[in-house]
Amino acid sequence: MIWVDRPVATIRLLRRTMAETSRDSGIQGIFARPYIDLEPYLDLSPLGEIHEEICLGLTQVPIDYTGGSHRTMGIMPPSRLGEALADYGEVIRGLSDAEFLTFQRLSDDPSAIDRSARAALEFGEERDIPLSRRQMLWLKFRHGVYFPWKVYVELIPNRTWSEKSRSEGKDFTRLARSFFPRTIAYVKSLPFASIGRCNIMGLEANDHGTVHRDGEGDQPEPDHFITLCPAGNKRLFLWDERARRKTVVSGRAYWFNDHDYHGVEAAPFFRYSLRVDGVFTPQFIEALRRDVRDARGGRGADEAGDAGPAPRDREEAAA
Repeated sequence: MIWVDRPVATIRLLRRTMAETSRDSGIQGIFARPYIDLEPYLDLSPLGEIHEEICLGLTQVPIDYTGGSHRTMGIMPPSRLGEALADYGEVIRGLSDAEFLTFQRLSDDPSAIDRSARAALEFGEERDIPLSRRQMLWLKFRHGVYFPWKVYVELIPNRTWSEKSRSEGKDFTRLARSFFPRTIAYVKSLPFASIGRCNIMGLEANDHGTVHRDGEGDQPEPDHFITLCPAGNKRLFLWDERARRKTVVSGRAYWFNDHDYHGVEAAPFFRYSLRVDGVFTPQFIEALRRDVRDARGGRGADEAGDAGPAPRDREEAAA
């Protein structure tokens, strides 16, 4: 396991780079910090080779899209709803009968779409009927739907967001093992007790990641995950809806509360990140909690916001 316990360096880094965040600021954060820079804790020396592997591997595997319905899903802040541009949930609802027939024919399983019940059907992310690659392309080409993440590869597939921390019955795909072996070896070395999801998410040149949050804003505990940016050029930011203010997330490895609003700045080149979801080891959580406590002058983790077991694992932890 290649995580490094560096309390002195970490405390200095926390004091220097992370502004205090109050609970009424609009950003919940982690341990009362906007986010946690994980660079002091992880050995990032393999990221150069991993970057080369991922860039080559992306030329060899099927590429999906993701995003594109954040406004319909109700996960965008009111002040930035216009950034979603054409939302596929809205577009699909507005299709004529003839257009909907075309949409159905482009499905990987047209028989799963009952046109007579179309008003009750939901498509895409976190919905009963996933979009096919052909449907996404048609929605983009014909109806101008904006998919922010036009490079999306699941190394460990996950069907629903609520199960992304659970590892039962999941594994790296055959394609992932064939084209991303160094990446997989590194992911397995990260400080997780279990891993339930792993994917590559990329944005094309000049595309922006629409501001959204991945869960309800009042969830008491943040989900456990690590975001890795091997190239270090993806400009993620947290959005404070109350103050209408961005907090830039810097570094090549970090953890933020994905129940906070967040987005990605546009840039004139391709950018990507590798996200790994699961449950952190108790030792890793304790190291983070201790270092933040020490940086705050000895105040306990409860004062800084608990980040214990992931929310969906609380029952197992209590059992």
